[in-house]
Amino acid sequence: MKETKHLESYTFKNGLCLKNRFIMAPMTTQMSFYNGVITEDEKRYYHMRAKDLGAVITAAANVSDNGKGWDGELGVSDDRHIPGLRELASTIQVNGTKAFLQLYHGGRMTHSSVLKGKQPVAPSPVKALRPDAEMPRKLDEEGIYQIINDFKEATVRAIKAGFDGVEIHGANTYLLQQFFSPHSNRRNDAWGGSMEKRFRFINLLVDEITTIVQEQADQNFVVGYRFSPEEIEEPGIRFDETLYLVDQLAGKAIDYLHVSLRKWDAISTHKDYQEKPMITYLNEQIDGRTAFMTVGDIRTSADAESALESSDLVALGRVLLADPNWVSKVVAGKEDLIHSQVAEEDKELLGLTGGVWDMMKNSMADRQK
Repeated sequence: MKETKHLESYTFKNGLCLKNRFIMAPMTTQMSFYNGVITEDEKRYYHMRAKDLGAVITAAANVSDNGKGWDGELGVSDDRHIPGLRELASTIQVNGTKAFLQLYHGGRMTHSSVLKGKQPVAPSPVKALRPDAEMPRKLDEEGIYQIINDFKEATVRAIKAGFDGVEIHGANTYLLQQFFSPHSNRRNDAWGGSMEKRFRFINLLVDEITTIVQEQADQNFVVGYRFSPEEIEEPGIRFDETLYLVDQLAGKAIDYLHVSLRKWDAISTHKDYQEKPMITYLNEQIDGRTAFMTVGDIRTSADAESALESSDLVALGRVLLADPNWVSKVVAGKEDLIHSQVAEEDKELLGLTGGVWDMMKNSMADRQK
């Protein structure tokens, strides 16, 4: 039988090789302790799903005390997290699977109740468009550079903990996206205004991370960047601005770009980019300069093959929650045995506790509408 593309190995430009093109997408678990230390349940959850994948991207790990987004969030803001992160990395790295730690700061997408009474921070004092949003405090120059340094130090901790790479979380309306968005960034200084100035925070942060990786990590340590292609806010990020962002990042010393989509073949809302799926335009813009990963309701091997026509890697989310053995069944040609639904009595067996079980229930409810 002819080998399909999703089962082929993939080698990043820095030399790190994945055994196949399937990646576990970063998904919130809320399984960590109150202080961000990893739990046994969390390690079990990753271990159950890791063995057949090319790589696993962890749930968001908070790099700053003022960036924690929710209770139960994984932490990487202090050296005390290194022992637990080391255990997490080795838990994932079974059977040659690679482990990537996602680095994150929530910005305005958090709450004072999560931050022990402290006000959330953001590029500008503009509320997020959600019912419980609080007015964030505008970051000053010192605060901006402190957060950049926090990401840099978190990268060093990931290296010390034995991870194979990090993913910079620049998607889903969190802090990095907030700096690039004209909705959340209303500044008129060096950090905002024009598109180029709104990109400055991301530009410096990525350069700091890739520089420290070159100095302290093995040559095969991967740096990725996740982004969301469009916003619903007005004003907000539009697809032509994302093409600029992608063009700038693809020219840097990063190893992959990861688009965050609800559906992998989604069409842009921008009238000038509706002839093809967004991933096709994005892949053309990247033009092989770095690897491109897509995600979004990929349920079957046929979905994966179609997505790989315009990407190098595919990330899997909800299908791995429902069936930790999804990849092995696809490899064996037994997709008819894949479980697509999860019963209440099965949730503990599958390691679906806390926020990850809530996400799975909501997903199933959406599909039944």
